[in-house]
Amino acid sequence: MLSRLQKFVPALTFALALALAFAISARAEDLYIVSGVHVDASGASSAEALNVAIAQGRPKAWTILYHRLTRQQDWTRQPALDAPGLVRLSRGYTPTNERRSTTRYVADVTYIFNPEAVARTLRDANIAFTQAVARRILLVPMSPGYNTGPWTQAFSAPTSHDPIVPFSLPTAADASDLGQLNFDTAGWNDVAAAAGRIKASEAALVQAVYANGKVTVNIRRLGSGAPPAKTSVDVPLLQTVSTTYPAAAQAAVAAIEDMWKSRSAVNFNARATLTADVKVSSLNQWGAIQTALSGMDNITNVQVVAMNLGYARLSIAYQGSTEQLRDAMNEQGLVLSGRGGQWTITPGARLNSSGGQ
Repeated sequence: MLSRLQKFVPALTFALALALAFAISARAEDLYIVSGVHVDASGASSAEALNVAIAQGRPKAWTILYHRLTRQQDWTRQPALDAPGLVRLSRGYTPTNERRSTTRYVADVTYIFNPEAVARTLRDANIAFTQAVARRILLVPMSPGYNTGPWTQAFSAPTSHDPIVPFSLPTAADASDLGQLNFDTAGWNDVAAAAGRIKASEAALVQAVYANGKVTVNIRRLGSGAPPAKTSVDVPLLQTVSTTYPAAAQAAVAAIEDMWKSRSAVNFNARATLTADVKVSSLNQWGAIQTALSGMDNITNVQVVAMNLGYARLSIAYQGSTEQLRDAMNEQGLVLSGRGGQWTITPGARLNSSGGQ
């Protein structure tokens, strides 16, 4: 076993860096594209109107992108960029639904931003941001328990909000299992079957409560191997409770996104290194661990500093907090635990089943 594993040592750092670069690039292509920005401008000529319109839409796109990447608590810190500064962040644009005249230009524009330039701007401003693409979650509306009434229907209605955290609602087959859920006491095991049908490793219980002229939306996040997390948001009553539900649903989705970004938004100026021992039972598992580490945006480098029969000792350089590193590993099926400065990485059940024993 030792000699077989040692063959992989020289290649680990290179392969990991290559895979990590590809993963970040692929995700960036999605995250840094802002679509559907409506522009309407006039000018002395058709060409001038087009240039004015495109420049007019770029600050709107920058704000959408900034809100997408950062936590709501940092929205007031958005870097104020002039027109040349915004151009430096851009890779290009694509217009659709164009309408032109000799003095007017109207279109819906997709703006493409440069991930490296945006990241540099946010790092310079010392603002935490995410480069990760959220996985689909199970969203369970409750009022006070789960049902298929108006509160659930509010999440099915089309809205102008493009969720950063994609979600699926329970199916008819889930109704009997979820109908008995208690918002305050439910655990992951209570929703695991429904979540498994959409291959989700997280669920959000979203409870709407009417009192004192407002609808309070309580959100409880449940995850496999993670402690529950809670938040709430108040929505003023709009005529009736039922007519308030669409606005409350949008507020709930925004709160879920901010909960996700509180874990995934990394301050890339905060850098650290830890050494962790990893148990390795097979070459397949070693490959699965390597792949899992390469899927984490906040890991910048991994080096094998020692290897023996059945384990490897890794030096991991990362950005952000240790808690964010632990959450990122949990997302990839790895469990990071530590005591007294001694760290251990253990493959979880999902990684074991995919990586082999």
